Amino acid sequence: MNEALKRIVAQSLSWFTAPIPLGNYSVSISAILQLIIWVFIVLFLSRALKKFLKYRLLVKLGIDEGNREAMATIISYSSSMLGLIIVLQSTGFNLGSLLVIAGGLGVGIGFGLQEVTRNFISGLTLLIERKLKVGDFIEFDGMSGYVKEVSLRSTLIRTRDGGDVVVPNSKLVENKVLNWSYDSYHARIQIPVGVAYNSDTVLVTETLLNAAYMEPAVLHDPPPKVMFKNFGDNALNFELWVWVNRIDREPFIRSSLNFIIEYNLRQNHITVPFPQRDLWIRNGEELNLLGRRKFQQNGHSPEIIPDPVAVATSNKPLSLKDLLRQVTYFQNFTDLELRQLIEIGHRKRLYPSQMLFHEGDPGDAFYIVLSGSVEVFVEKINKHLTNLGAGKFFGELSLMLGIPRTASVRALEETILFTIHHNAFQSILQEHPELAEEIVQELCKHQEELAQRQQQLRTMGLLNATEDDKNPVVWVRKRLQNLFGL
Repeated sequence: MNEALKRIVAQSLSWFTAPIPLGNYSVSISAILQLIIWVFIVLFLSRALKKFLKYRLLVKLGIDEGNREAMATIISYSSSMLGLIIVLQSTGFNLGSLLVIAGGLGVGIGFGLQEVTRNFISGLTLLIERKLKVGDFIEFDGMSGYVKEVSLRSTLIRTRDGGDVVVPNSKLVENKVLNWSYDSYHARIQIPVGVAYNSDTVLVTETLLNAAYMEPAVLHDPPPKVMFKNFGDNALNFELWVWVNRIDREPFIRSSLNFIIEYNLRQNHITVPFPQRDLWIRNGEELNLLGRRKFQQNGHSPEIIPDPVAVATSNKPLSLKDLLRQVTYFQNFTDLELRQLIEIGHRKRLYPSQMLFHEGDPGDAFYIVLSGSVEVFVEKINKHLTNLGAGKFFGELSLMLGIPRTASVRALEETILFTIHHNAFQSILQEHPELAEEIVQELCKHQEELAQRQQQLRTMGLLNATEDDKNPVVWVRKRLQNLFGL
């Protein structure tokens, strides 16, 4: 019995180890099983290597997510290919024979593998070029989502709704793909707004810009813009253009802006119209006669209800346009010129006790207090000078003459300032050269103060010899020309 069992075992082993002829070469079943086991080991190790590189080593090296995915994928695939070649050679397989077999099979199944090959090459292209990386927010074929994984055959996209879409790599390479986050997530969105025909377009501009600056996701650089698109059938059609910090959150930002815009329009009594139609009544004269008879029967006039808009408007605070007109240099501006001024400025929020600037800081901006209040004081000796509330402006002299601040300013409460910086003011002066001469004449009404500022610049070595002049008018004119390139 034992001898029979031994013979069976020996025959089985010989069957596993017996060479099987394959053309000019031979291979055994045991060698095939050994090869399969080693292939699984190589694939397991390559996958483990990819995870180690992606989640540990490359993270410690500070490489971003998209580059980690590409590097880990290429290294893991390269190592697996090298491992498979080593396994084939060590187990006795002749690569030349495999190439002959692969060539023979390729003739028959080549047409069926064309798509796989194209996706494979496209996957290598994506991983090497890195035009699409893991973490990118893209739009493709009517859907938008985040790239979660890029492999050699396909790319995994996670949609905004939480679904995972597997896209063959060839589709991404051969078609147009909008990558919103190629350089950054910063992008522009447009909010259409229609207002009634009797609306003040300058006030509409101010209202929309205020709404833009109230949304934290809106960037201040580039600044928001208001575009007058066209004259519609029932409305003046505007668009608010804003740059946002996260375009992938565009639906939420758009919704928030719509809420803010609606609130601001209502606060400023700007009407959003609806489609209007004329209604013709055939028996209008009879209805009018019936109404007069009813009025005569009642014997008293109808109750007059005050217009709530008129009542609210009487107590309405000054708009930014009105505040700018109170500034001497802008009082002759037209509404269109004031609108440009409002658009190039921006809003700045200060919290209680927050410093705006210190004495000695560069005079690179001019401010109007929209709400709240600020304190002007001399910081070195802790001397209080004055408090400025809503409607007051300051900093214009430092901006126009490019001189350091002579006092410090901090917020007494939560304060909103309208700010015009040097570059914005330069664009205004270049568009309105006559304004520069008006500023010269206005500033020269305060010759004693100008003389002090001029001497201060001389002492600090900030006064250019070519513009230094004892005549204040000449000095101020040259100063403006040099500072603003007039």
